[in-house]
Amino acid sequence: MAARIVYTDLDGTMVGPRGSFWHSAGRELTDGPAGALLDLHRAGAALVLVSGRTYEQVVEAARIFAADGAIAELGATIGWGSGRNTHRLRGELPEEYGDRTPMAVMAQLGVVEELIAAHPGRLEWHDPWHATHDTDALLRGRVDPLSVDAWLAERGAGWLTLKDNGAIPATSRFGLDDDPLPPRVYHLMPRGISKGAAIAWDLERRGLSPTDAIAIGDSVSDLDMAPAVGKLWITANGAAVDGMTALMAAVPNVTVTDGAMGEGWAQAVRASL
Repeated sequence: MAARIVYTDLDGTMVGPRGSFWHSAGRELTDGPAGALLDLHRAGAALVLVSGRTYEQVVEAARIFAADGAIAELGATIGWGSGRNTHRLRGELPEEYGDRTPMAVMAQLGVVEELIAAHPGRLEWHDPWHATHDTDALLRGRVDPLSVDAWLAERGAGWLTLKDNGAIPATSRFGLDDDPLPPRVYHLMPRGISKGAAIAWDLERRGLSPTDAIAIGDSVSDLDMAPAVGKLWITANGAAVDGMTALMAAVPNVTVTDGAMGEGWAQAVRASL
């Protein structure tokens, strides 16, 4: 059955280097993704952008790509109706903090500063993009998320988890120690918030089932989308990341594209229409 709705990650998936929709992973000009997007809209399938970006950023991208919805900050905020309607997932944020945002709570506890101090040269704010996030602390570096989760639990903050959202190019303005492997973007956020949980909520709102949907991504955090959809596509660049093969082995409905980034995205879209 053809997909009725496509949930897609943006960076490293739908768009290529430096967020370009018109460049391949090898930085060559391509109209493949644009052609696939046109095919998707002509087929009448809905498109929902699912990203770690802020809500405002995802809504703006949704307008550009004529998407039907936006899911931001790794699933924290779900929007529709050109961004006018929203629903926020709370996850395991303790009830004692009321309606305060997770970032406000983390600032009160000082947990992010303590975490960075515990990993000198290995973790820092993902400056300047972190400044506008409400649900998650946006960080960059190279750490073991499982070890960080254990560190959080020891300090009574086990309701938080560190999520890996993929690699980024290193630049001279980063304050990280030299590492042969590229730095990664991390989201420190409440447990129970994920791209998959947001997709499940959105499908229920639309009256659709997982079999009506596919998802496309490139990172560890995108594997969370698998249980909520009929099929998950991972682009070739994401599948090539260290440790990804073992993680995908536990996901029965995942398929890897032949192409990387936008070219892989186009393959997944056309195969699903």
